[in-house]
Amino acid sequence: MADISATVLDTLRQYDTPTICNVIELFDVRPRNQGYMNKTIKAAYADLPPMVGFAATATHRSYINPIDKSAYSALTDQIERFSDLSGPPVIVFQDLDGDQAAATFGEVMCSTYKAFGAVGLITSGPGRDMEQVRAIDFPVFTDGVVCSHGYNHIIGVHVPVQVGGITVSPNDLLHGDVNGVTDIPVDIAADIADACGEFVAAEMVVIDLAQNGSPTLAEWKEANAEKSRLIADLKNRIRKV
Repeated sequence: MADISATVLDTLRQYDTPTICNVIELFDVRPRNQGYMNKTIKAAYADLPPMVGFAATATHRSYINPIDKSAYSALTDQIERFSDLSGPPVIVFQDLDGDQAAATFGEVMCSTYKAFGAVGLITSGPGRDMEQVRAIDFPVFTDGVVCSHGYNHIIGVHVPVQVGGITVSPNDLLHGDVNGVTDIPVDIAADIADACGEFVAAEMVVIDLAQNGSPTLAEWKEANAEKSRLIADLKNRIRKV
């Protein structure tokens, strides 16, 4: 299991997901077009703060009537596996039924997940009970909304899944907000948390100039050069860690 402190998780939670993605790039641990979910996975509640937790993965179907399985029969197995994770769970469902699917989650499931420590849910399928789930401040990321749960049942838990164009494995560290969801490499999670504040400060050199007054082009060029210098210096120090 990954050894990531609550302090690191709290720090990561202070920053938006694009900032996390920008800082991950400084470490050159993966191509810039990998590691984050595509536009099919959308935050249902744009006003909720960033979600940070460890993937509690599962596969799901709702179109076919299962044999000897009810809508919630695998919830116990799923929740029992929360103890295998390195920190707060983020439920990650791969919906195996695609466009024929009914809702992956609703009020009962999300209330149950939250009661057992989960901090959010991601699914490649739709959800329902959206107002009720919002009322309990539970972040969900979906590809849409459907009013019925159909033959909702969980196929497997704690298995690798394909969601939003990436593979998510059990215990992967995930960060999500209104901008989308990214995976955070666990071996550099603490370093990413430490670097975020400095990266944001570098960007603010340009943002403050642009948003306060009417800068000249020369002033903007100077500020942009300073931002680039600060980020380059941060990246050089990161590589020496």
